[in-house]
Amino acid sequence: MEFRRLGRSGLNISEISYGNWLTHGSQVEEDQATACVRAALDAGITTFDTADVYANTAAESVLGRALAGQRRASYELLTKVYWPTGPGGPNDRGLGRKHIMESIDGSLERLQTDYVDLYQAHRYDHTVPLEETMLAFADIVRQGKALYIGVSEWTAEQITRGAALARELNVPLISHQPQYSMLWRVIEPQVVPVCEREGISQIVFSPIAQGILTGKYLPGAELPEGSRAADERGSKMIARWMRDDVLNAVQNLKPIAEEAGLTLAQLAVAWVLQNPNVASAIIGASRPEQVVENVKAVGVKLDAELLKKIDSVLEGLVTDDPRLTAQG
Repeated sequence: MEFRRLGRSGLNISEISYGNWLTHGSQVEEDQATACVRAALDAGITTFDTADVYANTAAESVLGRALAGQRRASYELLTKVYWPTGPGGPNDRGLGRKHIMESIDGSLERLQTDYVDLYQAHRYDHTVPLEETMLAFADIVRQGKALYIGVSEWTAEQITRGAALARELNVPLISHQPQYSMLWRVIEPQVVPVCEREGISQIVFSPIAQGILTGKYLPGAELPEGSRAADERGSKMIARWMRDDVLNAVQNLKPIAEEAGLTLAQLAVAWVLQNPNVASAIIGASRPEQVVENVKAVGVKLDAELLKKIDSVLEGLVTDDPRLTAQG
């Protein structure tokens, strides 16, 4: 495993993070989820990403039990707040002070820890003054319940405003968690330049485009049993890419992956890690062997000629409109 500094901070995180969106507490039985976490630890992954909304808080509980007994200082724990949790009361969502302060306590209890290393605003809340949100986050840091703060799927303008307020409160904003892959590059035109200026790193999710970039979906073929595209919820998330032109292009990436000595999935993860503003790529897994495979992308250097070949194959299929932030 290799490690990168998160933003303009002293926190090191693993180049590959393990995330449990759509798996723990829902799609994967707990024994299998625990096996995946153990595989991540064995592979040298020290960074674990979750959120209170995943499986309506169950994912945090599963991860807390899976990490029980590990030396707390040996791993970094990331969680998030914003989306509705619990019974859906009027203060059970968003970035108001009440929801934030109550949510961090619930997350810590479920994760069986006294603190998280990074607490993130899962989306931007247009209904709450940003000053209220940032002050609540700063108070959580000062209470020792979180060491650092970050955001997820914010626009460049929102990040700029949030970073300025965080500086005033002496609790710097150090991370942004967006969707990012060969096919989905909406952060490149505006978000990445702003984050470079503000000392903020990306911790990216869906680097293999929710399975599309593994090459397992073939044009005109039946969907693989148990795949995300065959799942009712998952199929809605990847519908935009389940087109013959995209699927054919992905198949055309195989020779490029082979040239680099990688599988398609490894190439996809390695590709996002070529961006110097990316500190870590989050992978999910339903089987331990998926963790073992994806970790092989660590430390891979893709030369400029190979990157040009990738762009040539995907020409006309890449989404890079910054207006689509938070719509991934």
